Amino acid sequence: MAPSLPPFAPFPPPSFRRELVPEEWAACLDSWVTLAQAHLRLPDPAFSGVVENETSGLLSFLESYFAESSNPSNAAESALRKEAFLLVHRTLSLASPPLPLLKQSFLSNLCRTYPKSHELQKLLSSLWKRKGAEVEKDLQRSKGILIKELDSGKIDFVEANMRGLAPLLHCSPDAATFFMIGSDLLDSINAVFPKTSPTTQRSLTMFTYLGLASLTSGEKPNLSLLSDHLYSLKSSLCSKTGQKSLLADLASNTPLIDKVKASSKGDTAGKTRKIEQFLDEFRSSKPKTTIRRKIDKGETRITEISAQGEMHMHRMSLVTQVQDLFPDLGSGFITKLLDEYAEDVEQVISHLLEDSLPPHLQSLDRSSQLPPAPSTDPAPHMIPHSTPPLLPSRKNIFDNDEFDQLAVDTSKIHIGRKNAKLTADAVLADRTQAPNKAAILSALAAFDSDDDERDDTYDIEDVGGTVDATTSFQDDSNIDKNEELLFATYAQDHAVFGRDAATRRGQARAKLRLESGMTDEAIEGWALMVGRDPRRLKRLEGKYATFQGNQNNLERTAYRASPQESGDEQEGVFNAGRGGRGRGRGGGGGNRGGEGGGRGRGRGNVAGPSGDADTLAAQRRKGENKGSRANHNRRDQRAKKMARGGANPFAG
Repeated sequence: MAPSLPPFAPFPPPSFRRELVPEEWAACLDSWVTLAQAHLRLPDPAFSGVVENETSGLLSFLESYFAESSNPSNAAESALRKEAFLLVHRTLSLASPPLPLLKQSFLSNLCRTYPKSHELQKLLSSLWKRKGAEVEKDLQRSKGILIKELDSGKIDFVEANMRGLAPLLHCSPDAATFFMIGSDLLDSINAVFPKTSPTTQRSLTMFTYLGLASLTSGEKPNLSLLSDHLYSLKSSLCSKTGQKSLLADLASNTPLIDKVKASSKGDTAGKTRKIEQFLDEFRSSKPKTTIRRKIDKGETRITEISAQGEMHMHRMSLVTQVQDLFPDLGSGFITKLLDEYAEDVEQVISHLLEDSLPPHLQSLDRSSQLPPAPSTDPAPHMIPHSTPPLLPSRKNIFDNDEFDQLAVDTSKIHIGRKNAKLTADAVLADRTQAPNKAAILSALAAFDSDDDERDDTYDIEDVGGTVDATTSFQDDSNIDKNEELLFATYAQDHAVFGRDAATRRGQARAKLRLESGMTDEAIEGWALMVGRDPRRLKRLEGKYATFQGNQNNLERTAYRASPQESGDEQEGVFNAGRGGRGRGRGGGGGNRGGEGGGRGRGRGNVAGPSGDADTLAAQRRKGENKGSRANHNRRDQRAKKMARGGANPFAG
């Protein structure tokens, strides 16, 4: 008779473990390891009796351990993890394993604890062959709950259940195939997929992938059921543009096509090739997201731990997405995977599911965590300063008035218009407040319409340096600096602006791109717009095709004598000496003034003696062509004012 062993104590939750000191927790771990080893040394009949005996506590220990276990942090926890697997392996290998260990919740926790154990996969396959009917009963209940909650729209509940089922579907192809039997569950997932958030869509896609991928595993892949599900998803595609479909997500973001290729064997090669071609139609190339990182210019506050820095929120969200499916992985290990695969979460999850990580990543510690963020608190030795006094309030002229003292009569206070019934028509009809007509007329009389105006005669064509108001200060050469080059090339050969690939690769186009600095699209667009606009083409021809390098011709503005004038006046014009068409300030006939004359030398000086016939004639000639002299406006205004006073405007 085997000696009686003490019963197992349930594995405590994390809240209870945190209250134990390390020495007490180490003693508990040693006790569980010793007791587990003692049970494993029992013969099969005695071990079966312990399992059937509820007082032994073995089943409660296994259920609590796999529900509360986490990544081992020391050798004692690793030893207990190993002994627990041996216990559950021996228990499930019995001819009649206990029913609590055949429930979906326990099997999911077991697969979550040992996600990459090949021995566990063999154990589940053997258990399914022996006790598949009992296991399917609980799985059928979970499947019915999923369909019901999907149809009712309880997405949060569905997402939590799918995350719990994902480890079981990954380790047991038989369980995954069971969920794919029938189209009810897949139709419900496909119906709610476009309406959910991106995070929920990833969970739905991963759950569907695990189920469909199980149809390609085993010695005889069930490709017929796989093709039926895929064509069912295609027939129910939403016609709305811009909505993401489950089928496209499966083809683009999961290794389902690779799974189908790997299942190609002998007679199934034709079916697998058709399924591959079918999925390729929905595969979309996902552009790599460009992440703009802030350049460190050294302007931040210096801290003692500045090498690691704070974790970017975007990177933390990616780590959380991976940990939703693999909670046993540490954030430090996931960060290294994201660095390896350019922050592509789908690719990271795919390699984790396929266990196809490179050797340098396989050897890393999967439970490693990121170091804590550096503290940015101020130095503890700094003495806090006292709170400064409040600034005095500013004074204004309304201090201590009736409103400030709350002594104003409420009848004088109103909100909005004082007279709410007063309209604009009533205001216009009331002539008591109308402005006085006499006041308006007196104001108009005070307006002087004879104010001097600015003379702009020589603003443009004067050689003295005045400003040309019509000339833009903007450098027009910078606007269309390549227009002349493009037009010259366009006039020589229209074919250079062709839009075909041969023209773009030609030597002429390459030379034009080099000289103009423009792209092919800009060059072809310029030619297209010129061809559509004949007026613009005509303007370019007039601007560049007939240009001879001539300067603008300025018209003569100086006074020139009429042939009908007297001989003396003509003599003053044709006997001009050095002046040419100069701009002298005198009358005619001088040697320096030319047509404008000198300064009083010769006949016809406007500044001559008062009443002289030559002086009056020169003044009349000047008045006839007053636009040629810049001072005519001031002279005319002076004449008007003198006329009002009764004076002779030409006297003195």
